[in-house]
Amino acid sequence: MSYLLALDQGTTSSRAIIFDEHGKVHASAQREIQIHTPQSGWVEQNAQDIWSTQIAVVQQAIASARLMAKDIKAIGLTNQRETTVVWDKRTGHPLAPAIVWQDRRASEWCNQLIQNQHEHKVSQKTGLRIDPYFSAGKLVWLLKHVDGLREQAEQGHVAFGTIDSWLIWNLTQGAEHVIEMSNASRTMLMELQTQQWDEELLALFNIPKSLLPKIVASDAYIANTAKGLLGAEIPITGVLGDQQSALFGQSCFEVGTAKNTYGTGCFMLFNTGQEIKASQNQLLSTLAWQCHNKPTYALEGSVFMAGAIVQWLRDGLGIIQHSDDVEQLACTVTQTEGVVLVPAFTGLGAPHWDSDARALLCGMSRGTHKAHIARAALESIAFQVSDVLTAMQSDIGHPLKELRVDGGASQNDMMMQFQADILNVPVLRPKMFESTAWGAAAMAGLKAGVFNDLSEISDSWKLECAFEPQMSEDQRQYHLKLWNDALNRAKS
Repeated sequence: MSYLLALDQGTTSSRAIIFDEHGKVHASAQREIQIHTPQSGWVEQNAQDIWSTQIAVVQQAIASARLMAKDIKAIGLTNQRETTVVWDKRTGHPLAPAIVWQDRRASEWCNQLIQNQHEHKVSQKTGLRIDPYFSAGKLVWLLKHVDGLREQAEQGHVAFGTIDSWLIWNLTQGAEHVIEMSNASRTMLMELQTQQWDEELLALFNIPKSLLPKIVASDAYIANTAKGLLGAEIPITGVLGDQQSALFGQSCFEVGTAKNTYGTGCFMLFNTGQEIKASQNQLLSTLAWQCHNKPTYALEGSVFMAGAIVQWLRDGLGIIQHSDDVEQLACTVTQTEGVVLVPAFTGLGAPHWDSDARALLCGMSRGTHKAHIARAALESIAFQVSDVLTAMQSDIGHPLKELRVDGGASQNDMMMQFQADILNVPVLRPKMFESTAWGAAAMAGLKAGVFNDLSEISDSWKLECAFEPQMSEDQRQYHLKLWNDALNRAKS
């Protein structure tokens, strides 16, 4: 039996999962990470906590699987993307808090670039829009605002990376300063066609090149883990940003296949094969992965608030005690009775890209109670996904046949049924709940010789439940009209 260890470093927790070659989970461990919001629009984490929770769950998972570290064939790593870490190359200590992907502090810098008409250039080179979401603005902000950082960077003492870079640096005890291509494609610094750092953008943004990690393929053999760290030196042979990893883990290997992950945010990726599709509808072109020396690209729509809306119902409004309670509460009513929530708490992502939009709860009457709000919250996730899919379909020009789903909220039957109804497309939920972690493990297994080709990975995909559209066209249009009216009111 071959065992693969996946490190899944997400926004809210660090996890480690041990799979066998059939995708069966043998052990897993998870620890939460604190998110800090020191002021409006700022979202930070402690980079040291990210590393210490990640290594702790790795040791815990190996112990609870009753395996020795030497029994593990390879490590695959997947991570929250765009989150930016800077550290001292000499000591390995972080030089600032990690700035999380949701952070909006680079808005002013982004607006300046847009005013100076750099939008077309950035989009053409990177496939991305100018937005605080991506790593470049976060790095520029750090270089400007952290005392002495620019001077140290110019002397060659500072390392920049996304979370994959930071974890690999620590796993190899400073031997490797690398970034995997799908993560690099989210920095707004990599030229999508060549998969190299773009010199013109580095000059425009005034970022010293000495900061940057080396870009490696998704299926690169990077290094073995450092001696003495885990009881054996395990090869690291697969890395993917979390959304690309879920696309891989859902076996969306064919052009035209798509998945949606319901996590803190919502991310839909559509495989466009070896062709970079430029979006006419404000979606992102991104690298899905590079394996066997061939790039695979995708179109992506990012929704900033999905599971985070349920957390808001729990922590902000206090109308549920546990996130899992939301479906039960929402199901006590069959309609929202016209109540609509537009969850623009951190602006609107794709396809609207309005960072100044603000959340709106409307359509309430004296008869409105918390169940209507809970239902409206779940429906708002499905509506945002519908906006992304509509944009995607008009970019691609042919209809999607099915949508594969994963992530926490995909376990919510009421919401998945509403999603299928609003999209008018079957929604397929696989038995494999851990698509993201499995994607990284499978990529690592491909390089380590556990799998010979992609078809062997596809064999592990099994359907758990198919949600078929049941809503009439009139009802669908009625719901979409309510949503669009509310959306227009929430926009800046």
